[in-house]
Amino acid sequence: MSSGGHTLYPAAMLLRGLRLYGKWCRFSSPITQLLTLTVVTFGVLAPLICHRLLHSYFYLRHWHLNPMSQEFLKQNQEDGQTALRYFEDLRTPNSSEISGDKALRPWLLITIITVQRRNEFHYVLQVASRFHRLLQQCGPHCRSHQVFLCNVEQDPGSHQDARLLGNFFAMVSRYKNWEDPDAAVNQFEKEKRDYAFCLEQSLLAYSPEYVLLVEDDAVPEEEIFPVLQHLLLARLSKPHLKDALYLKLYHPERLQRYINPEPMRILEWLGLGMFLGPLLSFLYSWVSGRPSLTWPIVLFFALYSMALAELVGRHYLLELRRLAPVLYNVVPVTECCTPAMLFSAPSARRVLGYLQELHCRRGFAKDTALYSLLRTKGERAYVVEPNLVRHVGMFSSLRPNDSPKLL
Repeated sequence: MSSGGHTLYPAAMLLRGLRLYGKWCRFSSPITQLLTLTVVTFGVLAPLICHRLLHSYFYLRHWHLNPMSQEFLKQNQEDGQTALRYFEDLRTPNSSEISGDKALRPWLLITIITVQRRNEFHYVLQVASRFHRLLQQCGPHCRSHQVFLCNVEQDPGSHQDARLLGNFFAMVSRYKNWEDPDAAVNQFEKEKRDYAFCLEQSLLAYSPEYVLLVEDDAVPEEEIFPVLQHLLLARLSKPHLKDALYLKLYHPERLQRYINPEPMRILEWLGLGMFLGPLLSFLYSWVSGRPSLTWPIVLFFALYSMALAELVGRHYLLELRRLAPVLYNVVPVTECCTPAMLFSAPSARRVLGYLQELHCRRGFAKDTALYSLLRTKGERAYVVEPNLVRHVGMFSSLRPNDSPKLL
């Protein structure tokens, strides 16, 4: 058979299947048909297709979690070695190229906060090499962007990856030769103070319009700069978004489901059902040869599509928004996690003042502290969907774990 015949064969089989389904529909009741569709979808097809999707309810954790975690760690280690070779092969710039022209105020300063941990993964090198490559590819649109490294290791000289990056980027270190001004505070308060130090130094060193504060295990997505440019120039310039305290670029995928405390997601979920319910009902009526839609059929397909979207995983629906910057969503922020946070210069100064008033501890880390400001200070903050960075670090500096898992 010709290649054209091979191309048409699946389409012909699909049409034949629809005709057979249509004939069956004409000789069976709608209740039987819809019950059969539900059983086949949720009992057979979805489990077969989605059992390896990490953020799906159909994910077979006891089968796949350990091997997938090991595979992720192996790939992460290979990525770290690739990042190390990237900088070893890169031409070392002169001092003026490293520091940039501070007389020219950067539009966006990318500050990478780093601390020494698990040398074999080279987390900070992965982050810095990706930003460096993306800035080179971005060209003239990113000339006003600058990368700044903030080393908060207590013995800064022992952080070999930071020392290597010091040959390519401007860098500041908080501690000098094991000097520890925070010896009497807990680890969570120290992390907050490190964070505030890096934010403050970003403002003092460059006086940028925006500061993107990135932790050293948050690797940027390929489309981060076009999306940020669209968001900052078009979306966040609107009055109700302009004075936001911060914009989060990451929220854990496991917390992105519809069934969550955030009311906006419930509205989005209902909207999905209202859109797909009539659409699938029309398709069902066309295939089954029924003359008109009825509200019980529309209601069934609305609930069917909502259940399918939740069980397969909202995270995978959000990935469709990566097709274009205008499709990215900006919604009210949720509490967890600070791998990548965007501040305008005025909001960064407000945050520094607020953080001085707060004391962090176990159960009240810096992400919770920042989120609490929305209630206590009447501020607003937002999160971008889908994520603009990938959190690749499985080894936490706050919660040591020798056998980390993806979930």
